[in-house]
Amino acid sequence: MSLFNHTRLTNAAFKLDVDRMRRGWYSDKYFENIGAMLNDLAATRAGYDGRFASATGLDLAGADVANMDVEMQWFTRRPGKTIVVGVDKALSMLRHCTGLFEGSDFVETWPRLEVQAVQDGCVVTYHGDPMRVQPVMRARGRYRDFALLETPTLGILTRASRVATNVYDTLVAARGKPVLFFPARFDLHEVQAADGYAYNIAVQRFNLEYGQRVGAYVSTDAQGDWWGGAGGGTVAHAAIACFFGDTAAAMLAFARLRPASIPRIALVDFNNDSVVDSLRTLDAMFEPYRACVDAGDEQEARKYALFGVRLDTSASVRDVSVPPLGDARLDLGVTPRLVFTVRQALDRAWERWTLPPAWIDRARDYCRNVKIVVTGGFNPEKIARFEKLSVPADIYGVGSSLFSNSQAEGTQTDFTADVVRVKVNGRWIDMAKVGRRAADNPDLQPVDLGDL
Repeated sequence: MSLFNHTRLTNAAFKLDVDRMRRGWYSDKYFENIGAMLNDLAATRAGYDGRFASATGLDLAGADVANMDVEMQWFTRRPGKTIVVGVDKALSMLRHCTGLFEGSDFVETWPRLEVQAVQDGCVVTYHGDPMRVQPVMRARGRYRDFALLETPTLGILTRASRVATNVYDTLVAARGKPVLFFPARFDLHEVQAADGYAYNIAVQRFNLEYGQRVGAYVSTDAQGDWWGGAGGGTVAHAAIACFFGDTAAAMLAFARLRPASIPRIALVDFNNDSVVDSLRTLDAMFEPYRACVDAGDEQEARKYALFGVRLDTSASVRDVSVPPLGDARLDLGVTPRLVFTVRQALDRAWERWTLPPAWIDRARDYCRNVKIVVTGGFNPEKIARFEKLSVPADIYGVGSSLFSNSQAEGTQTDFTADVVRVKVNGRWIDMAKVGRRAADNPDLQPVDLGDL
């Protein structure tokens, strides 16, 4: 799967649309046209007959350009550090779709390829010089056999590495606090498996570098498909609406009817009074919790343990528990003051309850153990600001910012593939476009496509 277990994923996980990929369905049309041109040249045995070759000192007349081996390298120019993901799927494309059609039959030619690649989870760094890139894949072989695969291989590398690097940067900003992966609703469902895999790789990379044990938490089962994860979550605003805006009632129903293994996290901004709805939910959940414990049924009591409250106040409104102060824009959405206010209310909630002495410590712990999850518009910059202010948020839920691909923000992760060498008369010669050259990466390893 990755650098972390040294096992590559295969097409058993990816389930590629092999037939249509072989036919160029997913490829930019010019690659199909190039391949067709080279195939026609091969059929007529036509060789090179030009006069302005960049290579000098070689006898190129009649060179068999249609069957010439090339060296191609795949790389990114995202500024700084990139967590590389998508390599295994790109390799699977090379394994199952390299070749050509002879009539209606597809002839696989992948055994002719010499391939090197890094492991998913490796890091490359770019300092702004396109002559000094770090390739994540390198292939040598007859170009017309794999020309169609440039588009889809670049696509998965770009998408997965962008998501992984954005997740990694978010984890760094969160200083080891869990980051819930919430971007599923912001893109097509077909990308969820790749995105969730990229997120998980980023979490492992962060843990490796920072000596942490942060968990991976996705919101859909599809996001965990390639690595064995499963989606998690409690209630949405729609569920609270079904209970007429009564958050406490919705959470009680959930607690009573759903398995205890699901963390009980109450969404408390429905009525734009996060303190009141947090306390109402806390009161409602504690009552059956205490009754179950007193009855000796600790297993049932687990169903009423409130794991956390989630603040998701819209960026267009100010929660009523946050009095206006200074610039009104600073009061909108989930703000540091809102989190501090909710935390204080939760920690002191037990003081309002009539309790026998034996229950005081346990009630206090019940309240103080409730975590605060913050969601809605969070990105590395906002999270870093919260952490700098020591805001008592325990978990960050992050969505659309994990898909950021902005040159201005330094998140543009677009991958490129270049032919940088060609083989003439048994000798490899440099043949890159001006401004590019063949580069190296010590993390490249030989790949046996037969294993995929």
